[in-house]
Amino acid sequence: MSGRDRGSPPSHTRPVTLCGVSGTTHHLPAAGGGLLLFRYSGVPVVLAPSWWLGALAVVVFYAPLVGSLMPGADMVTSVLLAAAFAVLLGISVLAHELGHCVVALRLGLPVRRLRLFLLGGLSEIARTPRRPGHEGVVAAAGPAVSIALAGGCGLALLAIPPGGPVWLLVLECAFANTAVAVFNLLPGLPLDGGRMLRAGVWAMTGRRGTGTRAAVVGGWAVAGLLVVWALWGVVEQSPDRWLRLGVCLLTAWFVVAGASGELAAEQRRGWPEGLTLADVVRPVLQLPAESPVADALAAAAGRGVVLVRADGVAAGLLDEVAARELAATSPFSPAEHAAEPIRPESVLLASEPGEEIAERVMETPAWQFVVVDDEGRPCGVLRREDLHAALREHGPA
Repeated sequence: MSGRDRGSPPSHTRPVTLCGVSGTTHHLPAAGGGLLLFRYSGVPVVLAPSWWLGALAVVVFYAPLVGSLMPGADMVTSVLLAAAFAVLLGISVLAHELGHCVVALRLGLPVRRLRLFLLGGLSEIARTPRRPGHEGVVAAAGPAVSIALAGGCGLALLAIPPGGPVWLLVLECAFANTAVAVFNLLPGLPLDGGRMLRAGVWAMTGRRGTGTRAAVVGGWAVAGLLVVWALWGVVEQSPDRWLRLGVCLLTAWFVVAGASGELAAEQRRGWPEGLTLADVVRPVLQLPAESPVADALAAAAGRGVVLVRADGVAAGLLDEVAARELAATSPFSPAEHAAEPIRPESVLLASEPGEEIAERVMETPAWQFVVVDDEGRPCGVLRREDLHAALREHGPA
């Protein structure tokens, strides 16, 4: 199963210049628990603890089937081949996700991490694609890798004598990649097929939100079909009915939760008609970094304050909460001691589209942002609470 989170802070490779400072963003470190397997182009590949539960379930339920595929296999052989199938399934999902990762990086989309977990894998792309073509190509890359691997294994089966352990392992690999490709091509978010559907509707209508809503409906339909198929197995007394029921219900929950998350994220990206960036940006005031913190607070008067050192380099934005605490005990301390560093991800271009600004503010762990013109000069400060209030007042786009 494949998907991509968008709850991580966005990264940008565009240089940002502010008061003499220039820099680019870097990939964020992996967050959360898990075993770091390796890094690809700086992107951590993490094996979540829940993956082991999925592997154990595959071994438990698949080992009894080995005997029917390879008559004469004893229990040890069956367990070993079942464990090999669990590993091959994990490698298949990893290859699938690396397909997403490679294409995303080639298109300049930063990838936060690649994670394998109980139900499959996630490529956590840290920035929403700006073009429907990019969305579609990144989504299609994973299934394309899975289909290529399944086809290669299918050709290999023609040259391997049937019935032996090698033949069974290659058969397992072909099956695993086929299953990964087919499932992910279903037309509903958060699956790759849903992302491809969104890209297509987006390209036809020119509205990403319309594509998202269509793909969310597709996701709900996929979840419904999974539940129906599971219940049909129970009614028909299928031999695998309880396994099917458990897997389908868990997968349906994942799909519904993912689709709902995509819809919520799309709503957060909205920028109401009639709202301009100037409506929510506060005026900017530049003060020497060595100014007494009490004086800096008094001069702020509702404006954003950029503190500048003597060499012209920005020391940061005045954090008014920290400044008030410092001024209460040491009013003549340099205001720089209450400064919040200015990071590349907390710098916004005034010329950026409104919905891109909204997305970055919602996803970046900062409470205030410097807005600069095309030449890198500060022209305002945007605070998270100001944007929240404006979006609530104007309603969704």
